[in-house]
Order: sequence, then structure tokens, then C-alpha cells
Amino acid sequence: MPEVKSCGFLIIRGNPPREFLLMRHADRWDLPKGHVDQGETEMQCALRELHEETGITDADIELIDGFRYVTQYQVHEKKDRGRLYDKTLVVFLARLTRDVQINPTAHGGYQWLLCQPPHQIQARAIDPLLSAAAEFFKTA
Repeated sequence: MPEVKSCGFLIIRGNPPREFLLMRHADRWDLPKGHVDQGETEMQCALRELHEETGITDADIELIDGFRYVTQYQVHEKKDRGRLYDKTLVVFLARLTRDVQINPTAHGGYQWLLCQPPHQIQARAIDPLLSAAAEFFKTA
């Protein structure tokens, strides 16, 4: 089965974290993320997608060392007539260091949600990511 990889960020506000950012798709809430381009590292992809989808730059965030969330699942790729792919999603964690205007260029909007687990947003990717982040902060 063909494979695809996406990388993105879980962006939080506050120390300790009090809110996280989600982008509104037509049918779901999701992270600022996207497919890795040829020759890109995972981090380069995540930073590019963050900027493209939100307007947030690397100067607006503080990367949180030690957190790299990876999950795999199957998706039907719209760009390939719905063909089934094995998808790997890599998510990094970063804290917004200043107030910025969010510019949701590829999405219908955005929302800051409270970091109050448990969450029931998207069982396949978002909910386990938020659980992993909550555990990370307990031990950090």
C-alpha cells in the first residue's frame, strides 16, 4: 500500500498549558499540518505548514524539546481519487510566545480550546495526541 507522511504542530498557550489551537476543516477540527515535500525534514514541513495555515512563524513559538508524537492510520487521499494510503503523522509541540493574528488560509476558521482532558474531538489522531501531551507535561 502506498504511504504518505504529514507533519504538524500542537500549538499551546500558557505555562502551564491552558489552551491549544485547532483549525476548522469542512468536516472536522484538526491541527495545522500537511504533507512532507520532497527533500524536506519533518521539522521543516511542520514549520512551513504552520506558517502557511496560520501565519504563525518560528519566531512566534518556542519548541518544546522531548516531545515528538507519531501515529499511523489509513486514509483515502482525495488528490489520488480516494486511493487508500498508509499515513504517518508526526506532531511536534510548541508554545506561542506572543499574541499573533491567526490567519486561517486553508481552513474555515480556528479555535483555542481549553487544555482540560479528556477530550473527544477526533478519536483517530487528536484525542490520543492530547492525552500524550498531557502525560508529557505531567512528567516534564
